[in-house]
Amino acid sequence: MFLHIGGDVVIPIKNVIAIMDIDTTTISKDTREFLKVAEEEGFVKSISEDLPKSFIITETDKKSKIYLSPISSVTLQKRSKYITDISNI
Repeated sequence: MFLHIGGDVVIPIKNVIAIMDIDTTTISKDTREFLKVAEEEGFVKSISEDLPKSFIITETDKKSKIYLSPISSVTLQKRSKYITDISNI
């Protein structure tokens, strides 16, 4: 199953490691440093020109990618739970 994370971007739900809220997690210096380093190394992809509300950490074939999404982490988590629930039917 796939998760729509904004714009024209969908990702396989099995590749999602974490869905994080930008506002609450970037309070931490460690998280800000993590995102800074990831961006410098080319792992961060912004999927919209809108301000990001969340970031999604994914891994495909042992390669990590972080998506900056204009959709809130709560909405993305609800979508992922819904997708998981319907796949169990």
